[in-house]
Amino acid sequence: MSLEDAIETIIGRFGKYQSWVLFLILLGRYPTEFQLTNVVFILPSVNYVCKDDNAYNLTNHCPCRNPEYDQSTIVSSVTSEWNLICDRTSLASLSQSMLQVGILAGSLVYGYVSDRYGRKISTINAFFFTALFGVLAAVSPQLWMFIVCRFFIGMSLGGTMLCAYILLIEISGKSFRPYVVGLEGISYVTGYFAQPIIAYYLREWRYLILVTSAPWLLVVAYYWLLPESPRWLITVGKKKQAIDLLTYIAKKNNRPTENIERIVSELDSIESNNEQRGTYLDLFKTPKIRKYTIVNVLVWMCCAHTFFGINQYIGRLDGNLYLNVMLSAVVLAPGLVLVVLSSLYLKRKVSIIVSFCTAAVPLLIFIFLPKDMPTATLAFAIIGQLGAYTSFILTYLYSCELFPTVVRNSAMGLASVFARFASFVAPFVVNIGIEWVSILIFSGLAFCAAFLCLFLPETKDIVLFNTIDQVEQPKERKTNDNKTAYLKQ
Repeated sequence: MSLEDAIETIIGRFGKYQSWVLFLILLGRYPTEFQLTNVVFILPSVNYVCKDDNAYNLTNHCPCRNPEYDQSTIVSSVTSEWNLICDRTSLASLSQSMLQVGILAGSLVYGYVSDRYGRKISTINAFFFTALFGVLAAVSPQLWMFIVCRFFIGMSLGGTMLCAYILLIEISGKSFRPYVVGLEGISYVTGYFAQPIIAYYLREWRYLILVTSAPWLLVVAYYWLLPESPRWLITVGKKKQAIDLLTYIAKKNNRPTENIERIVSELDSIESNNEQRGTYLDLFKTPKIRKYTIVNVLVWMCCAHTFFGINQYIGRLDGNLYLNVMLSAVVLAPGLVLVVLSSLYLKRKVSIIVSFCTAAVPLLIFIFLPKDMPTATLAFAIIGQLGAYTSFILTYLYSCELFPTVVRNSAMGLASVFARFASFVAPFVVNIGIEWVSILIFSGLAFCAAFLCLFLPETKDIVLFNTIDQVEQPKERKTNDNKTAYLKQ
């Protein structure tokens, strides 16, 4: 059998131990989710009365050296503390986008570290540094220090989003992968929902970041709690550690342990004939991997730009800020169920194309809605956000299944890098000042992503490949490999 089949046979598709790992990862991810969604509360668009002598108490007048900010919704924000208004609004956009620049760098760094040194150490580091730099951002006395901290928070976020997800996928059986994509999103949806509740009671930005970061410094204890990926251990030739880990997990899941050493030994002999560790260069050396890499990068760019653009735009809609964000979080919850159902019963390409279209079409309708229909405006914006969110989750799963183990994190890291270029631009697109132009860009890119997916292969129910050679083989050899057991039980 293949490596994936063997591991599922040894430890089960998703037993007690995998459930424990899922719990740890969901808990450790909360600072990540808070940092991804707090921008509307710490860097909001603010109203003010200008107290300059020549301004006559005009509202939102520029230029203005002595603004008096409206504190009815948010008492203190980065925007108000450092006067990021008028000719300084670009600094507000920079502060928002610096998080995406950090995620870009983190995707490269953590993608390499994870493939080179393991899923465990990269995941724990990402968790810890997200919390640490969150605390440092909250106590920053200068704007430039806050922006630097935002960059390093972003680096850790990039690692968390890649490495924790890959670790979950690699300890789960093939038949459970559709459920993992939904379960892994629980922390984002619940964190997104909790954020406005916390922000409602903590209306000063420093306290908000501290409360959503400092408690998670305790994730250093994960060094003794999280396992390494047994798939990675086998792929890089760490046979004894793989045997010990698989035996431990099998016992926790009440699985038989008699044949583990024999199975791992035969798997190790198979993998030793192939490349053991991949690099970013390997993504461009062979034709199929090169094609998948290029198309995948473009899909991620379109997806990220649309998702983060809509996410920031909702904070600018009319109505109660806290309620709007809570409603958008509530609507995302059914999205997790939809993702699982589509992963189970639809082809990957069909489900991801439908998701992108669900993001694009409501945004087109949004452009033509009258301004005096705030409820309808919010509804279509949230539906568009739901489509963008489900497409993002499915894109993660699709990418995992496209690429082999030796370059899986590197491939997703590279795609995430280019996605951050698009995310970096998103706040500037939101701030264009012509609403229909911003929305049309988000919608058009979602349609582009749906079209690009047509150039990728179907991956539903495949056994995860482990080497580049397995991907590059002709289709008939792949079929034979999947049908013919690597191991004779």
